[in-house]
Amino acid sequence: MILFKTFVFLTLSAVCFAGEQDVLELGDSDFDSIGEHETALVMFYAPWCGHCKRLKPEYAKAAGELLKNDPPVVLAKVDCTAAGKDTCSQHSVSGYPTLKIFRNGKLSQEYNGPREADGIVKYMRAQVGPSSKELKSVQELEKFLEKADPVVVGFFKSDSDLQVAFKQVAEKLRERTIFGHSSSDEVLSKQDLSDNVVLFRPKVLHNKFEPSSVTYKGKPDADALQAWIAANTHGLVGVRTRDSAKDFKEPLVVAYYAVDYVKNPKGTNYWRNRILKVAKEFADDFSFAISSKDDFQHELNEFGVDFVKGEKPLVFARNAKKQKFSMSDEFSIENFQKFLTDLKDGKLEPFLKSEPIPEDNSGPVKVAVGKNFDEVVMNNGKDTLVEFYAPWCGHCKKLTPIYDELGEKLKNEDVEIVKVDATANDVPPLFDVRGFPTLYWLPKNSKTSPVRYDGGRELDDFIKYIAEHATEELNGWDRKSKPKKTEL
Repeated sequence: MILFKTFVFLTLSAVCFAGEQDVLELGDSDFDSIGEHETALVMFYAPWCGHCKRLKPEYAKAAGELLKNDPPVVLAKVDCTAAGKDTCSQHSVSGYPTLKIFRNGKLSQEYNGPREADGIVKYMRAQVGPSSKELKSVQELEKFLEKADPVVVGFFKSDSDLQVAFKQVAEKLRERTIFGHSSSDEVLSKQDLSDNVVLFRPKVLHNKFEPSSVTYKGKPDADALQAWIAANTHGLVGVRTRDSAKDFKEPLVVAYYAVDYVKNPKGTNYWRNRILKVAKEFADDFSFAISSKDDFQHELNEFGVDFVKGEKPLVFARNAKKQKFSMSDEFSIENFQKFLTDLKDGKLEPFLKSEPIPEDNSGPVKVAVGKNFDEVVMNNGKDTLVEFYAPWCGHCKKLTPIYDELGEKLKNEDVEIVKVDATANDVPPLFDVRGFPTLYWLPKNSKTSPVRYDGGRELDDFIKYIAEHATEELNGWDRKSKPKKTEL
């Protein structure tokens, strides 16, 4: 039994720390050795930092991949609470984790890229060498096309306006797109191309529903070429990752399932091909993507899904107004086709994440949920102060008794005090809620132009603000928030 436990511990340890050996651990005494490497990314961290702990496995995974790069990119880390205190101070590290790019030992720039392994790898690969790799032979081109990402290749016999535009775009997009170019007679003859730009999709994504490569037919202009790359990079059904999610615009239809092109490319494409078959019919109406159900659990939560059962995809959509729609039927080609047809024809009811409407909402602080938000906030005919909160938020809990007292004080005024649990109900797009609590003031005659409340959080602060901004002067306070005398 002891031997078994020891074996399990060692096995788990090997899994947990796999890749850690690829990250250089540096301190004050040996930080100068970073100069031995042409390009290095350094993470300045504190062991107790939660963000650092979350980044650590992604960073280690990226380190192993980047050591294989040509030329290699080194990832290093410095503990700012122990052996690297002076180094962190010298590089003005004030928060954790802080990441910086070094070239030949000299600080080059702050790292502002993704914080997950694939994104780190892609970002850092773009930092080394030229923005476009020269492909001198057919063999080099074929090897280049084996990459797991789409690549854009320029084929140029001589200098041209298109080549100038290509170079400009390659430099501008080097952190997001992989570029190559060739003027080799062997390559041009093999490809039967000259003065062309071609986007090649990775082999693992090749399918019978769309071409595996697309040739640019537009004018030799950098902006036009960049727009063409953006429109064609992901193909008919893109593989949407945390790094690339912002590339996909509404109206968007996403299928969530166990997307994994490393461990299970065949299984991943099994479902993607079925989605492609239907998506081709609706390519002019929607953008399409597949996403890993694990990487996008937060989006599934927005549709009321806490756990994806089985292997079949779950399909959700957002229209141009960002309204949400859910395919309730089990995935099949026929059900998917019907869902898209109904979505296109406007026959579907938008999905609304909402708690039940309160049976009694007569208190001084009204409770708004997804289903009654318009009634309680937008169409109540009163000036309104609305708080978006989270039940677990400490600042929200501290505000609660003050907010309740405010509601009591203003219960006879033409003002509504409202609260919304933003974790259990959809927040309308009109409100930008990124932290808790977030408060907005809505004058009754201009509810479509809410004003973010950034004032104090004490009772007097709220009274002062509302007295000044109320559409009509309050009954109990003047515009300067002084209490009015009550007639006997």
